[in-house]
Amino acid sequence: MTHSPLAALGTGLPVLAAPMAGGPTTPALVVAAAEAGGLGFLPGGYRTAEALAGQIAEVRSAGVGFGVNLFAPNPVPVDAEAYRRYARAVAPDARAHGIDVLATGVVEDDDQWNEKLRLLLSDPVPVVSFTFGIPQAAVVAALRAAGSLVVQTVTSPAEARLAAEAGVDALAVQASAAGGHSGTLTPERTPESVPLPELVGRVRDAAPLPLVAAGGVSTPRAAAEALRAGAEAVMVGTALLLADEAGTSRPHRAALTDPAREGTVVTRAFTGRPARALRNGFTERHTAAAPLGYPALHHLTSPMRKAATAAGDPELINLWAGTGYREAVAEPAGRILRRLASEL
Repeated sequence: MTHSPLAALGTGLPVLAAPMAGGPTTPALVVAAAEAGGLGFLPGGYRTAEALAGQIAEVRSAGVGFGVNLFAPNPVPVDAEAYRRYARAVAPDARAHGIDVLATGVVEDDDQWNEKLRLLLSDPVPVVSFTFGIPQAAVVAALRAAGSLVVQTVTSPAEARLAAEAGVDALAVQASAAGGHSGTLTPERTPESVPLPELVGRVRDAAPLPLVAAGGVSTPRAAAEALRAGAEAVMVGTALLLADEAGTSRPHRAALTDPAREGTVVTRAFTGRPARALRNGFTERHTAAAPLGYPALHHLTSPMRKAATAAGDPELINLWAGTGYREAVAEPAGRILRRLASEL
C-alpha cells in the first residue's frame, strides 16, 4: 500500500472512533462515526466470536465502512501465589456485592482468538486492528489477502519496527495518556509518558508506515498537533464515552462528570495489565499490590465489576478514562468527531 489508508477507505474525516471493549463502543457508535465521515472500530475483546459476528452484521447492514479490533495473544501468566494473595486482598470488596472470588481458580484463555480469526477470514471486514500482541506474519498476510487493511497498535519505536516486519499496513500509535488498556507488548513495564506528537515523530522515524495517533486527543488543538507531527488521522476513545450512542454504564458516565474525582491512574488492579482509569476506592486500595497477570486478573475481578455496575457503585468499577476526560461531552458522536476535526 503506497497511499493513505484513509484515502483507500474513503474516509473524509481524519478522526476515528477507537474500539472500547466492555460496553462503551456499540454498533450505533461505529455507524455514527462513519456517517460523520470517519471510521469506527468494533471491539472484539471480551465477547464471543458469535456475538462479534452479530455486531459486524448490524454495522454492515448500515452500509458503512468500519473496522474490528482483536486482542492478539500475548499472555502474561500470573504467579500462582501472587494470584492467591491478590484474591484474598480483593475478596472483601467483592463480597460487598455478593461475589466470592476465592471460590474460582485461575483462568488463562486467549479470548477465542482462533474463532475470531476464522470469522474475519471467512467474512472479511474493511479494517482489522490488533492490540496487546503482534500476530504472526502469516496471519497478517491472510487478512490482507482477504481484502482487509491491517493496523497494529504500538506504543514505542521498537514495537513499530516489529509491526512493520510482520507486514501490517498502518500503525495506531498509542501514547500513555490513553484511557483503558495500554497496547504495550511488554506489560511488565508501564510505557513512559511521552507526549503524543513526540511519540508520533519517533515512530515515524522508526517505521515508514501510515500512522494513526491515539492517546489524550481530547481537543481540536490536540488533534491538529498530532497530524502536524506526521499522523494521517487521530483515534479517540475517552472523548466519546459520554456520546449519545455510547454504551458507557450509568455509574461510569456519572463518574466522568463528577467534579470530586481527582484525575486518572495507570493501574493493573482490574486486569493484570496496565490501564488508565479514574481513581476510585479500588485503585487506591489495590494498585500498589496488584500482580502482573493477564487475563487471570481480568477474570478474577470481572464478576465483581459487573455486580458493582449493576448496583451503581463506581468505587469497584474499572472507570477507564484518558487524561483528557474532563473534555468529554454528552452529545451525538458525529458532533464530537466533527468538533475535534475543526482545526484540521
